[in-house]
Amino acid sequence: MATQIDDQRIIEFDVRTDEMLVNMGPQHPSTHGVLRLVLRTDGEIVSEVTPHLGYLHRCAEKIGENLTPRQWIPYTDRMDYLAGMNMNLGWALCVEKLLQHDLSEKAKHLRVIICEMGRIASHLVGMGAYGLDLGTFSPFLYAFRERERILDLFEEVCGARLTYSYITPGGATADLPKGWLQKCEQFLDQFQPIIAEYHALLTTNAIFIKRTCDIGVLTPEMAIDFGCTGPVLRGSGVDYDLRRDGEERYTEMYDGYAFEVICQKDGHYPKDHQYPAVPKDAVLGDCWHRFYVRMLEVIQSMDLVRQAMDRYSVASGDWGVPIKLATKLPPGDVYLETEAPRGQMGFYLVSNGGNIPWRVRARSSSFCNLSVCPEICKGVPIADIPAIVGSLDIVMGEIDR
Repeated sequence: MATQIDDQRIIEFDVRTDEMLVNMGPQHPSTHGVLRLVLRTDGEIVSEVTPHLGYLHRCAEKIGENLTPRQWIPYTDRMDYLAGMNMNLGWALCVEKLLQHDLSEKAKHLRVIICEMGRIASHLVGMGAYGLDLGTFSPFLYAFRERERILDLFEEVCGARLTYSYITPGGATADLPKGWLQKCEQFLDQFQPIIAEYHALLTTNAIFIKRTCDIGVLTPEMAIDFGCTGPVLRGSGVDYDLRRDGEERYTEMYDGYAFEVICQKDGHYPKDHQYPAVPKDAVLGDCWHRFYVRMLEVIQSMDLVRQAMDRYSVASGDWGVPIKLATKLPPGDVYLETEAPRGQMGFYLVSNGGNIPWRVRARSSSFCNLSVCPEICKGVPIADIPAIVGSLDIVMGEIDR
């Protein structure tokens, strides 16, 4: 009810708005790919959000049932195309589990180096693109400046900069080139002090804090109920990381490594000696916390890479010779999950004894993370939708396989 004074008369009238359906995507910059979000709005307030998938379907799983395990590796690159090395690893470990194939210590440390560097590169895209979602362009340029140096290193390893097909069942396609470890060390030394610039640009930026604190709050219970994983889950305070809590075939890669799961517990993060404090307006499980977990995981991954390089230099064995293209698979079925940059990435393989799998399936972390959108987007202004969706850091290639 509102009032208006007109020629000394007080007139009372109702102010009402009509509900509208607004399409955000599938060609919208802040939907991070070909995602269609149907928003039901009452004025500027969103009452319902419905994600629609299916615009990028490429039949990757069905193709996996018509190729040998090694031939399917390039298709895993194109799932989470921002973390191709981590996708390669998940499928390789799944096949090796079925074959009961064990790797040398050197091959395991090589995989840790490559996958943690891939995690850094992926989180840099997530951080930079999130800045774009919220209207600032500089963080995107800063993030891609360093990411390009990581891609230069990957290019030396396998000749590719986006879809690598480097980690493969049996090991990797080649050993690290001569002098590569020194170049990687130089990058880490140069990158370490630059992280403070990212915190100045976003983490402690007053406008960024206003746009992300107490927005899109995902409670621990809701995160578990919806099957959320990765930084989305840990940003809600759930202490779970497959590098520590996963299957032995995967966790043995990290045996003996010193690292803590990045997760807020009792009001602080594990590593708090050189990083910004949590803003007073932040609420556990909000957009700011999901972003901050990724920022801290970058530092954590840098430390893991340094440890892995030291171990790789003195480890015994070879770098892991790939299995043959037509290797026969024993009958049976296996499932294995790894901790990809966006959370759990699981592969399921069923074999009938031939050299081509009978069934191939993939479990996407981004799919489950995105499914929580309708719950955490209720009652927020339209302008907050990009902030919430961007904080989930989804990749549509992984969701719509």
